[in-house]
Amino acid sequence: MLDKIGQFIIDTAEVLCGYPLFFLLIGGGLYLFVSSGAVSLRRLPAAVRELRTKPDGDAGNGQISSVQALVSVVAATIGVGNIAGVAIALVMGGPGAIFWMWVSALVGMSTKYHEGVLAIMHKGRDDQGRPQGGPMHIIVQGLGPKWSPLAKFFAVAGMFGTLSIMNSNQLTEAFLATFTTPEGLESSAFLSSIGGFINFDNTATFRLLFGVAVAVIVGVVVVGGIQRIANVATILVPFMVGLYFFMVMFIIVTHIEGVPGVFKSIFTEAFNLRAGFGAFAGIAIIGARRAALVNDAGIGTASIMHGASRNNNPVREGLIAMLGPSIDSGLVCTLSAIAILLCGDINVSGVKGLEVATRTFASAVPAGDILLICVIVCFALSSMFSTSFYGTTCANYLFGCRRGRFYIWVFLVSLVVAAVVPIETAVAACDLSYALMAIPTMTAVLALSPKVRRITSDYFKTKTRIQTQNS
Repeated sequence: MLDKIGQFIIDTAEVLCGYPLFFLLIGGGLYLFVSSGAVSLRRLPAAVRELRTKPDGDAGNGQISSVQALVSVVAATIGVGNIAGVAIALVMGGPGAIFWMWVSALVGMSTKYHEGVLAIMHKGRDDQGRPQGGPMHIIVQGLGPKWSPLAKFFAVAGMFGTLSIMNSNQLTEAFLATFTTPEGLESSAFLSSIGGFINFDNTATFRLLFGVAVAVIVGVVVVGGIQRIANVATILVPFMVGLYFFMVMFIIVTHIEGVPGVFKSIFTEAFNLRAGFGAFAGIAIIGARRAALVNDAGIGTASIMHGASRNNNPVREGLIAMLGPSIDSGLVCTLSAIAILLCGDINVSGVKGLEVATRTFASAVPAGDILLICVIVCFALSSMFSTSFYGTTCANYLFGCRRGRFYIWVFLVSLVVAAVVPIETAVAACDLSYALMAIPTMTAVLALSPKVRRITSDYFKTKTRIQTQNS
């Protein structure tokens, strides 16, 4: 029965997350990119400056600052997918898939800009009066109450889409591959005694116990709410990105002669039509699909976090929000791709994400597998912390805060379940949920994009006039 359910999820994800998701996220993102006057390129310097600016509106209604919102969003998006997801894209689509991840990042920045602006323009409140953001409020306030079924559709999909299935599953895989052997698992009397009681083999028992340990660690943080999540993220994110950066820099420096070939293969394989247009389209879809899972642009989760910001200026929030994809899909995913293409083996069968990445770093960096595990733990835990807030917000919208708070226990239980299920099912479940979340989010963002363009134009005209007067 479970096998049939898993196969159904995989088959449905293959259909919905192919051309439909590609055209919705990439096509919609390209429209937003062009219609906004290439906001993700033209306004990138302004976005960086805003990180160093303390605005007058930063004491408005909200629970965290704009920068904390960005860091929390990055903490959610920089997960195991930045390593395993990139490896999966390379295995399934070859080096050319990375180019399409870059394209997705560029258009994703435009999409996230619109999400950030709309999150402040249409900020809502929960039933206890606390500021709350997300596509639910954007849809109802921006499009009107008659669109509330679409808002509820997002909230339902959001509760499932933010369960961190991929992170829990791949974190378990990483520990299995690094710290255990089949012989050691089979000879463990402790695992045999517990497995015999619940009718699990030793490997499945290890997965179950590891999932319970992860759920306990995550629970300690997430029960403290958004403020504790943001505080932990501001410490964890710089550390994990910095450590990963230095590891990849070591690989690049020690294999510098191969770097030009890596970038050549990315560009040539991205537009390789020798295998036919179908193969070319498949590579583009694989890259875009993995990038969507990594940077969340157009999925709607970013507007949930940015809607909790104390900032009252929509354009400023949008500028800060659009930096997210440049960090996760732009920087971290590129680091992963370079390392794997320089030292890894992508000619493997099946969906093997972390296995490919772990072998790469183990062979190229001293104690690389252990260091990679440290990075993976930080990536996975930080992502789980933030995504729990997303799901809780969706549950609060549907059921109210009093009953919605019980969602956190569902979230923690899902971490245990995800540690046990096959990776193919975990990947497909994530992709499917994200596709369902993207439908209402992109519908609202595209419909309300003229409002974003007007407020953006007014903001920069006013800023230019003030600067002219002061000069």
